[in-house]
Amino acid sequence: MTEKEEEEEEEVKGCEQMIGEVEGGGRGMCLSNGEPASDFSFSGVIQANKFPRRFRVLRLRSPLKGRTTYKKTLPAIGAKEADWQTRKSCTATAKPAPSPADEAQPHPPRLPQCAHFLLHLLIPKFVSSPSPQSSSNATTGGTMERMEQQTSETRQTSEIRRPSSTYTSTSTLSTSSTTKHRKVSQDSYKSTDEHSVVQRKTSAVVESFSQVQKSLQIPEGQSVPDFEEKLRPVTAQEGDKAVLKAKVSGNPEPRVTWERAGGRPLSQGTKTFCDNIARQHILKIKSLNLEDADVYKCIASNEHGEAIYSVSILVTENPALDFKKMLKKRSVGKREEKKPPTEEEMLRILSGADKKDYERLCAEHGFTDFRGILRRLKEMRKKEEVEMVRVLKPLEDITAKVDANVVFDTILELKDPNTKMRWFLGTELLRIQYSQGKYEVKQMGTKHMLCISHVGLGDMGTYILQVGDKSMSARLAVIDEPLKFLSDFKPKRVTERQTAVFEVRLSKKSDAPLIWKVKGKEVKRDEKFEVSLSEDGLTYTLKIKDVKVSDTGDYTISLGDLTATVPLFIERLPIKFSSQLKNVRVKEKGVARLECETSSKDARMCWRKDGRDITGNPRYIFVREGKRAEVVIEDCVLEDEGEYAVVCTQDNDAHEYIASASLTVEERFASVKSHMSDTQCPTGSSAELCVVLDDEKIDGQWFKDGVEVSGLHGVQVVKQGAVHKLVFTGVNDGHQGKYTFRAKGAESEALLTIADPPEIDSTILEMLGAQPVTVKAGQTATIKIPFSGRPPPKVTWYRDGLEVVEDQRTKVESTADCTTLVLSRCVREDSGAIMLRLKSDCGKAVANLHLNVLDHPKPPQGKVDFLERSGLRIKMKWKAPRDNGGSQVTGFMVERRLAGKSSWMKVGEVESSTTVFSDSKVEEGRAYQYRIRAINPLGMSEALETDEVYAGEPIEPPGVASQPQVSNVTKDSMTVSWSPPAQDGGAPVLGYILERRKKGSSMWVQANKELLTDTKCVVGGLVSDVEYEFRVSSVNRAGVGSSSPNSNPVLAKDPIRAPGLVRNLCVSDSSNTSISLRWRPPDQGDEPSGYILEVRPEGAKEWTKASKIPIAATSYTVAGLQERLKYFFRLRAVNEGGLGEPVELEEGVLAMPPPVAPRLDLQGKLKNQVVVRAGMSLCLELNFTGCPPPAVTWLKDGVATQGREVITKGKSHSQFLISSSQRSDSGVYRAHLKNSHGEVHYDVQVRVADFPRQPKNLRLVEEVPGTVTLQWDHTPDLADGDGAHYVILKRDTSTTSWFTAAERVFSSKYTVTGLLPGRKYYFRVVAQNSVGDSDPLDSREPLIIAKEKECVSSLLLKEYVTPPRQVKPSFLLPLKDHTVRRGHDCTMSCAYQGMPTPQAYWYKGEVRISESPRFWHNTANGVCTLVIPTCGAKDGGEYTLVLENPLGTAKCSCSLVVFDMDDNGLLESMTNKEKFIW
Repeated sequence: MTEKEEEEEEEVKGCEQMIGEVEGGGRGMCLSNGEPASDFSFSGVIQANKFPRRFRVLRLRSPLKGRTTYKKTLPAIGAKEADWQTRKSCTATAKPAPSPADEAQPHPPRLPQCAHFLLHLLIPKFVSSPSPQSSSNATTGGTMERMEQQTSETRQTSEIRRPSSTYTSTSTLSTSSTTKHRKVSQDSYKSTDEHSVVQRKTSAVVESFSQVQKSLQIPEGQSVPDFEEKLRPVTAQEGDKAVLKAKVSGNPEPRVTWERAGGRPLSQGTKTFCDNIARQHILKIKSLNLEDADVYKCIASNEHGEAIYSVSILVTENPALDFKKMLKKRSVGKREEKKPPTEEEMLRILSGADKKDYERLCAEHGFTDFRGILRRLKEMRKKEEVEMVRVLKPLEDITAKVDANVVFDTILELKDPNTKMRWFLGTELLRIQYSQGKYEVKQMGTKHMLCISHVGLGDMGTYILQVGDKSMSARLAVIDEPLKFLSDFKPKRVTERQTAVFEVRLSKKSDAPLIWKVKGKEVKRDEKFEVSLSEDGLTYTLKIKDVKVSDTGDYTISLGDLTATVPLFIERLPIKFSSQLKNVRVKEKGVARLECETSSKDARMCWRKDGRDITGNPRYIFVREGKRAEVVIEDCVLEDEGEYAVVCTQDNDAHEYIASASLTVEERFASVKSHMSDTQCPTGSSAELCVVLDDEKIDGQWFKDGVEVSGLHGVQVVKQGAVHKLVFTGVNDGHQGKYTFRAKGAESEALLTIADPPEIDSTILEMLGAQPVTVKAGQTATIKIPFSGRPPPKVTWYRDGLEVVEDQRTKVESTADCTTLVLSRCVREDSGAIMLRLKSDCGKAVANLHLNVLDHPKPPQGKVDFLERSGLRIKMKWKAPRDNGGSQVTGFMVERRLAGKSSWMKVGEVESSTTVFSDSKVEEGRAYQYRIRAINPLGMSEALETDEVYAGEPIEPPGVASQPQVSNVTKDSMTVSWSPPAQDGGAPVLGYILERRKKGSSMWVQANKELLTDTKCVVGGLVSDVEYEFRVSSVNRAGVGSSSPNSNPVLAKDPIRAPGLVRNLCVSDSSNTSISLRWRPPDQGDEPSGYILEVRPEGAKEWTKASKIPIAATSYTVAGLQERLKYFFRLRAVNEGGLGEPVELEEGVLAMPPPVAPRLDLQGKLKNQVVVRAGMSLCLELNFTGCPPPAVTWLKDGVATQGREVITKGKSHSQFLISSSQRSDSGVYRAHLKNSHGEVHYDVQVRVADFPRQPKNLRLVEEVPGTVTLQWDHTPDLADGDGAHYVILKRDTSTTSWFTAAERVFSSKYTVTGLLPGRKYYFRVVAQNSVGDSDPLDSREPLIIAKEKECVSSLLLKEYVTPPRQVKPSFLLPLKDHTVRRGHDCTMSCAYQGMPTPQAYWYKGEVRISESPRFWHNTANGVCTLVIPTCGAKDGGEYTLVLENPLGTAKCSCSLVVFDMDDNGLLESMTNKEKFIW
């Protein structure tokens, strides 16, 4: 016996010992550690059978019926001849290797190691005297009934689906009304509904979307992020996987992150990655637990905005995890006694079966030596098979650090190189191709490797390699080192204005934020500070830009409990003089400035002179502006000369920075810039002598006749900068003399004498100012004014402010006491102000008077405005003259003349009080010109002439007549003809003027004496053998129009015979734009010098020459013709004798090429299949060629179209248009082209897609409680191939809103599930395709969902008497908060206990709602349920459940939040509230 078989025998003996101890009552013990398993009491026979190699079977046989399971203390119900089998999930003593068949099946989650068995305890339900233990361990009746119902459902499930192996995963489906489930098929529903359901955590399905645009303007080609595929809510059990997939779009490419709406970080088992093949962003939770239930947000963001899609993950409780062992029913009912088969027969039975069915087949046939038959079967197959896989080197356990790379390797010898190899982590298959480089499988010869990069704590576990029927495993242990700083924190010294960089290296990644602090304040990211993290997430960097002295200090790094401090020292930049002190040279009394500029504006400065500090000396002025410093020395003296220096210092810098320069002061000498001048002044007046030097810093002295002026009465010495003055007040004879001014290097002299100023008698001044001097134009004005003054003054006359200059008309005569102004032949312009100015060195005198010269007025002002211009009158207005000539204007005279005439005629006068005149003697259409004169007593003004003005509408001379044509030429006469002008100028043409001239002459001679009324004239009196030219002018009432173009020169001589008719005129060739003709010369008349070909399009009346000059050849091609237009041609010969008679083609000629059969242009836009949406335009365009253009006929399904279409036909294309297409327009359209040389056609298949038609005959059948099967007749449009399907909707009679029950249904039958018992529902079926939805097909009457009927056992059971026991109400599982989308149902449930069974009362706030028909509630089997259908905003709030029985009361509350899809306040409303339980 092998070692493993011995271990199994020991385990069997331990089980038998344990069973013997518990027979008849006792406590079950755990096999691994001996701890109590559970309390139980039963009666019956317990038998231990031999255990197979890979599992253990414990069969409990009892005459009792029924069974149930419960966690911890479990009441036993019993079962009749029931067999239970339990397989241990983990064993401390021995763990046999799993077979490949077991590993291929899904495994349930592992149970705690201490639990080897979970016994289904049996309590005799019909025992008359139950044991005390069973009485004490009984629970409430509600719980027992619920457990019995669940056991019954589990037994039915086991009978329907027999387990294929020892472990069979049982899928469960949450039936909470608040949870959405996507139905795949009817089979999946049936299999799911057959399972018992336990939901531990209920929550609402959340699905929301929001989009925010940040940019005001988005460039073309870019966009805000959006979701191409919606995320789907997930509902799964504990231990299962959950996957969320999102597909996003946007430009620039969005950055995608995942968050939990509750604010908690993603769990360690959650992974996020991007599938580059499917272009999907995936969130994957490896093993769900109840804490993973939350709303997850997928955030896609770029520079233009962000999009957020939120969905919920609901986690339901997995019953398999709540039990220490899973017991499965082996068989039910009484088996018939059969004779067990022999060993050879059993080998034949098992040789054709799967390994997972070995145990079942042995049990069915009653074969008990299971271990022996397996050994025989294995030996038999070893003889038949050759080992396919040979392990030369197994996998080995590995221990690695976090973020290290790990390689599992093994050496295998494979019989078949195509043997499939799969790697597992625990029970999960590794998807290598979707791991984004996390896992990589390599092979080097017989060596097979699994490479894992950057391992983390989530990668710990057992890695299994399955090769064919063999598997091997090894464990990966990941060591998580403690978080610490790897950087060496040394003091950092940085030069001022540079960038300080701190780098902190971590030993591993951390989710805790790293905080930088300086001087106790947290460093925030801004323009000064830049905080960054490396791509590997281990290096944190802090950059301090443009460091200053104020940035000196200790910088603290905090990460969780880790803290480090790094001091920062700033080294000052040396001070540099960007502008040095410069040597300065100034003159005495001048201002000296010494300035410099440094590189730092914070430097401290000290000034020194010859080594002595002068900073506080008030003699100096110190100026400081930023980096610039300056010292100013005013009124320099010779003692200020010396060496000056500036000393600069700064904080944290012991150096002194010095700049120096020298100051030189030169002695100042002055020179006279402006000398004194001799001065004359009257006695008692004021006077001054002034000297201006070139230096205002120099002082001087005044001397009179060599003696310094000091104490002289009435004399004052004044100095104003560089101006030195000697001021006299009340000059007298004692002040006369020679004055001298002396300064350092300068001297000036001047004489002061006394004189009287000029003066004019005041009586004369009053007389001149009172009355002006008036003279008439042409007379002489004499103005004489006497005066007095010593010495004689200078006499100056002014007129209107300008000095009078003597000329032939102006004379000025002056004596010692009188002056006279004589103006000869005065004119009006001489009027104005006259001023006499007398000036001497002593003073001046002025006399003012006014001269008025009388003359005729100036012409009226401005442009004449015409107030009315009609055929009856012309009314005009003007302005009065600017100058009336010195006397009042008495009136205005108006004259006029015809336009183009020279003589004027007086038409009227008006008084001076008005400037408006109306001329009613006018002829309509005539042009007039007016002039206006002003009149005063001295005469009339010059005239103001107007522009030409028309009376009424203007009439112009006629236009230009056509060029004259000359015919009937003889040696002394010619016949000239012309055409009237196209424009008559607004009046009928009265006649024509015909003129002639000899060729080369410039003189035109009128050929007619009177106007010619005809357009033809015979001109005689010509000279033989002389060439003449003619021109014609048209005449109407407005005058003679422009001359016509000159005629061609014609020689006056007897005529030559004109040529005869041209022969054989015919068409030689043609195209779309040209026609070629040929002919033969005429055989009569003189020989032609050329031919004139004329052409006329069809419909035109006039002939047009085809060429400007006669055609010399006998063929010609006329180009530039319009395609397919018919043209007529005529031809005549011409010579000097004139034009011959024309020959015309009998029929018109079409401008088109030679005939061609029609041909299709397959390069056009028309396709052979066209799909158009109903209501849109159907446009079929066809391009073709053919000559003549073919006739186009459009056919639909072989019949000519007629009705709503519009057909456009052209020379080379045709268009078929239906502006608004309908479904009936579908069909085969044919374009048929035909001309005289052939025919062709083209077919197009057209399908008009429209809304599907309504399905018919909806029938409702309730086959299974809580479900309704809908049947209907297909819509006729389901087979159109445009993705037509059905959408199923339902509506509770209590609401008007429809809710989708299923989408994309292709059959005509569907079963709706999840309906509430006792409620009324309407159902709707809508056909849907790519265009839209059909009219809905609704059920006529509501369907009432039948309430569940109590299951009555068909067996006659003896009533079980519950032991008398009373329990106060309490909650085993309290109510949970709910968040529900508006319009959806909400289900609240909780578990309780209490004996007697308590009464349940529901409240919303303070209002009792238990009796309200709005709500549906149920209390059964220890579970209270409240259903709120079609939640609205008013349903939100707090709900309370009160349980009452004689022993007490219990309360439990929860909150309900109802939100919309776009409710941004959802996260604020979803707050965790404390549950209150009494």
